[in-house]
Amino acid sequence: MARRTDTHFRPDIEGLRAIAILLVVLYHAGLSVVPGGYVGVDIFFVISGFLITTQLIRELSNTGRIAFGRFYARRALRLLPASVMVALATILATWHWAPPLFARTVSADGLAGICYLINVRLAIQGTSYLDATQAVSPLQHFWSLAVEEQFYLIWPAVLALAALAWAKRASLTSAAVTLSVLGGASLVLCVWQTGHSEPWAYFGIQARAWELAAGALVALAADRLARLRPSAAAALSWSGLLLVLCSALIYDDATVFPGYAAVLPVAGAALMIAGGTAAPRFGPILVLRRWFMQEIGRLSYGWYLWHWPVLILAPYVLGRDPGVPLNLALAGAALVPAAMSLTAIEDRIRFHRSLRARPRHGLLLGGGLTATAAVLALLSLSIPVTVKGRGTATNTAHVLAAPSAGTAGPDDAAQLTSLIQTSSYATAMPGNLVPPLTNASHDYPNDGDCLATLGQTSVGPSVERGCELRGDVASPTIVVIFGDSHAHQWFDAINTIALQQHWRLALLAKAGCTPATILVDRTGSAQSYTECQQWRASAIDQINRMRPSLVLLSSLYYGNGATDGEWAQAWLSTVNAIRPSGARSILMDDTPDLRGHSVPDCVSGDPLNIRRCDLPVAQAIHTSRNQAVTGTLTAVGVKVIDPTPWFCTSSVCPVVIGNTLVYRDGSHVSATYIKLLTPLLAPLLEAR
Repeated sequence: MARRTDTHFRPDIEGLRAIAILLVVLYHAGLSVVPGGYVGVDIFFVISGFLITTQLIRELSNTGRIAFGRFYARRALRLLPASVMVALATILATWHWAPPLFARTVSADGLAGICYLINVRLAIQGTSYLDATQAVSPLQHFWSLAVEEQFYLIWPAVLALAALAWAKRASLTSAAVTLSVLGGASLVLCVWQTGHSEPWAYFGIQARAWELAAGALVALAADRLARLRPSAAAALSWSGLLLVLCSALIYDDATVFPGYAAVLPVAGAALMIAGGTAAPRFGPILVLRRWFMQEIGRLSYGWYLWHWPVLILAPYVLGRDPGVPLNLALAGAALVPAAMSLTAIEDRIRFHRSLRARPRHGLLLGGGLTATAAVLALLSLSIPVTVKGRGTATNTAHVLAAPSAGTAGPDDAAQLTSLIQTSSYATAMPGNLVPPLTNASHDYPNDGDCLATLGQTSVGPSVERGCELRGDVASPTIVVIFGDSHAHQWFDAINTIALQQHWRLALLAKAGCTPATILVDRTGSAQSYTECQQWRASAIDQINRMRPSLVLLSSLYYGNGATDGEWAQAWLSTVNAIRPSGARSILMDDTPDLRGHSVPDCVSGDPLNIRRCDLPVAQAIHTSRNQAVTGTLTAVGVKVIDPTPWFCTSSVCPVVIGNTLVYRDGSHVSATYIKLLTPLLAPLLEAR
């Protein structure tokens, strides 16, 4: 952004920045008035595409070339001082206030953010359901900066090559054609990926480049737009503002985004900038030029950087959920460091005469800042996370040691009940905890990567990986595990039983996909999970072809708005669909629902007060839904296993039982504890 004394300064764009940041901040603070406030980021993309391309075209027109060193030096001086400062401050604050396991993750996010690769990191994490239950990072918002920087890395070279490919008089035309082709391809990819791999569509440069390209196309047409009649220019600008506000007001978390939906705010921002090029007196500039809007626009970059860490870290500092009113106050308070960093650091660096006159100095400063911050982030990652417990708890494995027959008797169940009761009174994490907190998040079932991904629509890939060949693969007796990751988490126990009983075990499990015939939302979003419906139908066909002796079904009871009765009928529909296979069906009720409450993070935050991490039964167990489903299925001869007594007392579900950490994240039971339950589960499974 140039100084206000710059002849190229556009107060309407400064005001549009204010609209964008206000939408983002209000949305992040939880204000329901702007349920689609996330479109503010899309507005920023359009603005950036316009301003960067304007600078490049001006330079290309004046000198016939693009000075890449000068361009990247300007970008480094503009973006790096503030972003590096916020990233390092956030890492330090997280290590001070948040649980150490969470802080370690934030350090990794900080390293990715400093290197402008955090959008790739988030996309990878988003496609891995096993990592989807982690707490939201206070540096997650750096993804949009990463997208912009990746665009800046590519676009100057593309623009220069397009200009060289044509005669100089046609350079703008060649650039526009090139940009239209690339932007169109990006939009098509965005729409496709939104339906097939939403994390990559949301965070990836390949699916967001068209938004920056929209602003760039307006820049290429600026000379013609400047000759528009004032009335036409004003109409364009007001129409654009209407589109922007409509998208912020009518979109919400259930909107399929970005996809086609992103066209509305992007088109709105582009129209506002296009109309403003002719500087119509009666356009939105009447509002945008006001002092308040100009100041908010001036502080928008710093406010964007600071407000999100403040909101995410506030619960750790305050010890409670702030709520919307306090969130609004905290977000507003983030304007203070934004203003201070702009005045004391950003402006002093980017307007420094020596740095602006000598691009090499700017590049060296930018490289030095990045390298220093990266080293500090790496050093924070190297800090050993040592969470010390107290005392030695009863070894859970000894309590549940299976007799030679591989099953437990009534005394073993009674001993576990007693151990759970005793554990519910424990206040400190035991010193002999297994698995260790530092390894808990990786305590997965040893199934050979058979959990189908979110985008998978058939069981074909699982079959190709041999997921139907577990247990005793030579046995003619087939047992199937059918469900989502909450069915998948039982694999180690059931596989052990299958080996003992000489069953062949088939694992048909898909992330976030209940076997109940009901439409659920995709994990981590409010979008309909159509891939689940397709995969479920494929799995049922496969089961009917296999003709197993037993099918064990289980899943998380997703809160998709369906009633208990609708869930019961959905389970019944699935049971009826697999009856042609001749298999006996057993339903495993869900394990305690953590509701995203990451147990390892919680325990590491205060290892001497782990009772605050325990789960009240009233919240962790969906009693009414369990009863509705159980009543419906038992009436048609389906056996239902309720694992609640293996996890909870009558009032609480402790997160540590004996010396064993029961949960590996904010949704799943640790593989270590599941294995210990093998002798209790074995007598309940019968394959005829």
